[in-house]
Amino acid sequence: MTGKLLLLASPIGNLADASPRLREALAAADVVACEDTRRTAKLLASLGLKKSLLIYADHNEAEAARRVMRRLRAGETVALLTDGGTPLVADPGYPLLQKALEADVEVDFIPGPSAALAGLVLSGLPPYPYLFLGYAPRRRAERLRFLEKYASREATLVLFLTPHRLGAELADLIEAWGDRPAALARELTKVHQEVVRGKLSEIRAEVEARPRKGEMTLVVAGAETPEPDQAAALRLARDLLAEGLPPARAAAVAARAFGVPKTYIYREIRGG
Repeated sequence: MTGKLLLLASPIGNLADASPRLREALAAADVVACEDTRRTAKLLASLGLKKSLLIYADHNEAEAARRVMRRLRAGETVALLTDGGTPLVADPGYPLLQKALEADVEVDFIPGPSAALAGLVLSGLPPYPYLFLGYAPRRRAERLRFLEKYASREATLVLFLTPHRLGAELADLIEAWGDRPAALARELTKVHQEVVRGKLSEIRAEVEARPRKGEMTLVVAGAETPEPDQAAALRLARDLLAEGLPPARAAAVAARAFGVPKTYIYREIRGG
């Protein structure tokens, strides 16, 4: 008999957001795997619990995953917590989940607060479709390549930013994506929660004038859909007609080239 792995979303700031289900799951666990034992002990104390803790963080994830798997194979229930939010989502845990599923370990998830969703809701930008990008790479060249991959996506884009790279990351976002509408949400659910809305350049100027600290979520408008160039499409279709292409074929080629509906082009070149 194998044990059970519990993936638990923890409060992202306000401990009052801990749900009864989270407390119940933590109470049932034999051990809690966590990033920071001090923060987890504080959460447990607020829930009236005291549990055995095991460090599971980026710096020791491979070894910690092996230790957790040994305990799961021994039949124990292990709860996985990150410092705030949901395990695996820009936080440690994915390698452990893979190992647990490969070993047919039972896995359960208790949902809770999410900085990505809270920032998205508060941003004032279209809430769907959206694309969560997590943290951009630290090195500038890699970061620009990463951002450029998503420059043409029309979905609202959600990223996590770090205070010590905030100005540089905002500058790179403007270079890669242009000066789009955005919202920077900081210290979500905490006493000093703040949302700065405006163009990326305006947000950058604001944080340079008054530097911010704390956990940050940036929500950026997706790429705008370019207006179809109807006049250019019609010119191309008429040129193709003059070269001898049938109207339907000329309309199809021009429609594909400029993103204009084929039926519109065909109707116009046939005389409406």
